[in-house]
Amino acid sequence: MRLNLAVLGLSLALATGAVAQDAPIQDTIRKQLDAFAADDFAAAWTYASPTIHGIFGTVPNFEAMVKQGYPMVWQHRAVQMLELRTVAGNLWQRVMITDTAGRTHLLDYMMVETPNGWQINAVQLLPAQGLGA
Repeated sequence: MRLNLAVLGLSLALATGAVAQDAPIQDTIRKQLDAFAADDFAAAWTYASPTIHGIFGTVPNFEAMVKQGYPMVWQHRAVQMLELRTVAGNLWQRVMITDTAGRTHLLDYMMVETPNGWQINAVQLLPAQGLGA
């Protein structure tokens, strides 16, 4: 009985820690998506990690990449946060986005904690697997 209570207590502590971590990570992603929806790419840029800044260099380059490569992120109808996972030591937040045409897309956001809080370090569009609108 004591062992079961200890295991239950540990499970609850781990789950609470995960939920506590989910909120600021999801908040970062939502704020960037809100900035994209408002065509405020300068604000969206602030949620990108130093690695992303190094790759794209300027807000206009970042804007062009998002508009060309991730139109569903730039202009979307709905966003649903799914699971947060650790893969090879990196935190990945899965996000389901419905674009303005009603198509559903799954994306993985790699998150890194920086002195400025959680930032987006990569976004990966996952292959469609029978998702409906």
